[in-house]
Amino acid sequence: MDWGPDRWRLYGLALRETGRAMREAVVWGASKVFFGAPTPTRMLFAPQDLRTADPTIATDIYSGFFAFAGRAITTSGRSPFGFVPPSRAWGEALYGFGWLRHLRAAGTALAQANARSLVDEFVSSRLGDRRMACDTQVMARRLISFISQSPLILEGADHGFYQRFLKIIGNGVRDLERHVRAGVPPQQQLMAAIALCYAGLCCEGLDKTLRRATRLLVRELDRQILADGGHASRNPRILVDLLFDLLPLRQMFASREVDTPEALLHAIDRMLPMVRLFRHGDGTLSHFNGMGVTAADHLATLLTYDDMRSQPIHHAPHSGYERLEAGSSLLVADVGAAPPPALSSEACAGCLSFEFSSGAQRIVVNCGTPRIANDTILQASRSTVAHSTASINDVSSCQILSIRGSWLDRLAADWLLRRLGPVVVSGPERVTAERGERDHVQTLGTSHDGYAKRFGLTHERRIQLSAGGERLDGEDLFWGEGTSSPSREAIVRFHLAPGITASRAQGGRVVMLVLPNREAWQFTAGPCEAFVEDSVFLAVPDGMRRTQQIVLAFRPSETPSVRWRFERLARNFNPNPPPPAEPAPEQL
Repeated sequence: MDWGPDRWRLYGLALRETGRAMREAVVWGASKVFFGAPTPTRMLFAPQDLRTADPTIATDIYSGFFAFAGRAITTSGRSPFGFVPPSRAWGEALYGFGWLRHLRAAGTALAQANARSLVDEFVSSRLGDRRMACDTQVMARRLISFISQSPLILEGADHGFYQRFLKIIGNGVRDLERHVRAGVPPQQQLMAAIALCYAGLCCEGLDKTLRRATRLLVRELDRQILADGGHASRNPRILVDLLFDLLPLRQMFASREVDTPEALLHAIDRMLPMVRLFRHGDGTLSHFNGMGVTAADHLATLLTYDDMRSQPIHHAPHSGYERLEAGSSLLVADVGAAPPPALSSEACAGCLSFEFSSGAQRIVVNCGTPRIANDTILQASRSTVAHSTASINDVSSCQILSIRGSWLDRLAADWLLRRLGPVVVSGPERVTAERGERDHVQTLGTSHDGYAKRFGLTHERRIQLSAGGERLDGEDLFWGEGTSSPSREAIVRFHLAPGITASRAQGGRVVMLVLPNREAWQFTAGPCEAFVEDSVFLAVPDGMRRTQQIVLAFRPSETPSVRWRFERLARNFNPNPPPPAEPAPEQL
């Protein structure tokens, strides 16, 4: 498939990125001449690492078993940095040194010596994928890890190693500031600002660095944390990851008796209720725009730092999400446009998709972002068909960057992939959402124009949640000049959570759903039939899990809309009831 009407958008994006690369080269060269490495004089304190640590992993690391992001290698006495990373996520985890927290949790002299040895080996040798290790986000994570785990690394160290460690911190600060001056993408700017603030607050002699980093932090928080608390990438995972770094940073400003930036305080106050918007009854987050496996223990730890014990917000117009809640039923819907290209490398084509749950049991889900996958599966997980929404001819509502088309298209796409990753080039430009409530019945009317340019169609979805949460009614319709073409086929998908048993009845007008907790729901649709097909759920630690999906297919030229309903039938359904008892003899 060629780029069609999005070709000029692709070229414009490539030209802008070329200009940024030229500026980066000039600034990088100048910074090497005019800016040396600052030298901290001593470590003042170490910030708290809020992420959960597992001391058993320290034993694995000591034995040479390094397992990150679903991949593992056994070193057999060699340096882990001498291996080619089995995946990018694995390499980023290794070079980011976040795993030092597991060694610290072990609390042994052996773990301390192992940590010092690995840090020294990485810095003094030239082993490993240095291009990956020098990525801005990886460098920022490494600097944060070194500072946070400095008690582990420095305990029992001699004076020579202590001075070398301070020099490592200084070099990390210098390199990150060079990246910032070179104009790296926004998300990397924010991570660099956080890491530089960590260094400025925890090390003596970096006061100038702290002032510059604080200004950068305020600027990027104002740009990237939206008024409703969402991140500009629209990715729930990034929101959680940022809070794990920003909450200790808030405490560090207080510990140093340095004025905490108002932008930092206000950002945290907005972000925590936004995280709760995505949270379902099982404690995990909704699978939108790059969200995969929820580390439930991490999330529970994070929310304990919510001083106000804030309630989830239900209306997030800036981030493009809505939350409907009634009784034990909960629905979270994606009603936003694609984020800016520089922040969209994990964004998905799931506009108007939703996830629906009853208590602690998910019912309707999106496929989610896999933890272990190749590029083909990752790209498929971002497509519209991997979401519980409608598509036209199984084409995605967003154009995600890939190498295809003419030689010039392929050249531009290859350049952008190396610079920004698989970003969203185009998608819905006009997305509407309108909430309402009458007699405790909540309604949500939404639409998007992601199929207008290619197919001449606008997708509209109307949802209604009953007062007690016993029934969810919906309607999907397409309108526009494209309705005159019989070649347009609309396909509505409802991906079911793993463990749900789905069976068709009444010629496809009804689908019976039995949940793992033995709760029974009934799905009905009209005027078209409902089919039950295979699906996969990708947001699991071990790769993927087979599940099912309900599929409705219709042609807007013949049937402009379909209506559907999820209705609870029983809370303790027995699919195999015992046979009736034998009648007593006197009843015969």
